[in-house]
Amino acid sequence: MLKMHNIRKSYRTDTIETHALRDFSLQVNEGEFVSVTGPSGSGKTTFLNIAGLLETPTGGQYLLDGEDVSSLNDRDRSRLRNEKIGFIFQGFNLIPDLNLFDNIDVPLRYRGFNAKERKKRIEKVLEQVGLSARAKHLPAQLSGGQQQRVAIARALAGEPRFLLADEPTGNLDSLMARQVMELLEFINEWGTTIVMVTHDPDLARRAHRNIQIVDGQVSDLQHGTVGAAREIA
Repeated sequence: MLKMHNIRKSYRTDTIETHALRDFSLQVNEGEFVSVTGPSGSGKTTFLNIAGLLETPTGGQYLLDGEDVSSLNDRDRSRLRNEKIGFIFQGFNLIPDLNLFDNIDVPLRYRGFNAKERKKRIEKVLEQVGLSARAKHLPAQLSGGQQQRVAIARALAGEPRFLLADEPTGNLDSLMARQVMELLEFINEWGTTIVMVTHDPDLARRAHRNIQIVDGQVSDLQHGTVGAAREIA
């Protein structure tokens, strides 16, 4: 599903060059649920941005669903992002003046679905996240956990093959975080591949596999069993 080989990402200013990822190699298979952990500044966000086609690598190869996407132009990257990738963010990113139905509807409109298809998809995902009865509520009328479930529903409405979650429980208390994690596990059981960045070791251990990133390189920790970091040459 996702395969990166010797990915490099550098950021340059007039006086300094920062290496965010260095010879970064990783494979995520279809249907996996992978958690990504590591200290602040280790390269987790850069990895997620490259995986989600929001940034291009400085070097290396990135295959997404068998297609080399390392050097695609902006138009083709946007097309693939819309077709195959869903995003869940820590901050929910809901539009406060729109109800739940319309929040989910916005990205579907951009993708050109007709009204009938959009309604069908929205009703389906709201049922999946247990919020069908609140379709006309505004985000401010919901708890934090409910808002994150709306954000998940919005991501699922596009029927992505690959779901990227950036600290999806970071703004939630422990009970709500557990509920959101259970929802992600349910989604994964239905076949969606998930990569989740988290600082919570308990949540990380619930994934099939934990990837630890340190200093822009990766250590593959199977089933939450902590081992020594190894550099990928």
